[in-house]
Amino acid sequence: MSAAGSGATVPAPWWRTSFLNADLWRRPAFATGARELLGAASGIGAWGLMTGVAMVKSGLTPLEALLMTLLVYAGSAQLTAVPLIMAGAPLWVILAAAFCVNLRFVVFSAHLRAYLAHLPRGQRLLTGYLTGDMSYVFFARRYPHPGRTEAERLDQEAYLAGSCGVNYAFWMTASVIGIAAANAIPTAWGLGFAGILALLGVGCSLATSRLRVLSAAVAGTAAVAAWALPLKLNIVVAIAAAVAVCLVAEAHGPRWLRGAPVGSGRAHG
Repeated sequence: MSAAGSGATVPAPWWRTSFLNADLWRRPAFATGARELLGAASGIGAWGLMTGVAMVKSGLTPLEALLMTLLVYAGSAQLTAVPLIMAGAPLWVILAAAFCVNLRFVVFSAHLRAYLAHLPRGQRLLTGYLTGDMSYVFFARRYPHPGRTEAERLDQEAYLAGSCGVNYAFWMTASVIGIAAANAIPTAWGLGFAGILALLGVGCSLATSRLRVLSAAVAGTAAVAAWALPLKLNIVVAIAAAVAVCLVAEAHGPRWLRGAPVGSGRAHG
């Protein structure tokens, strides 16, 4: 945003946000965010490459896979939806499965709202679209509280923008390479396992409280127990079980479970 000569604030275009806002590039926090995410860039790239390969080998044309990558920008949802699409599953099943897999972004967005509430709605929506798992994880660790001054808010925006820029660049580049070279990349390379490891790292990074550890354990157990269900409905069962158990635990569970972070030596609350 820029100030006019009269002192009035002129809103920037809706698309001028996150790493698309050149004004944020000049802030040191932008470089810090980009540099810190580079440590996870190899995992993001492996996951993106595997996703691109998997979409084409599942039956999508390269054009369809490219459009899905550019528009959806969500590897887990893409890998969930593609087999359902190719199996002829009903549209509601495809949408429900993709929605459930991406429910974590509802939580991410709810948390980020306090940091970005001062931005126009269009910029908030675009920032939400451009924010990936690792961008959120690094941002939440570095900034546990929203900025109180304009300078602090700009630094937080710049950090998130730099982080999102690296995430987007590595993901899109690797996905496009995977789509273009899908038939030349053998499955024996184990890209699927590399992608699983990348997501596992994201999940472990988010398990910062005992309640979150409980939710991960419940979800994993339920997913394995319901593995035989068709159309990947075990994912829906896992999410529903984890949400139900954690809601009950948060409302009626002991204090040591509800309030203490992982590794805390005593109960809080």
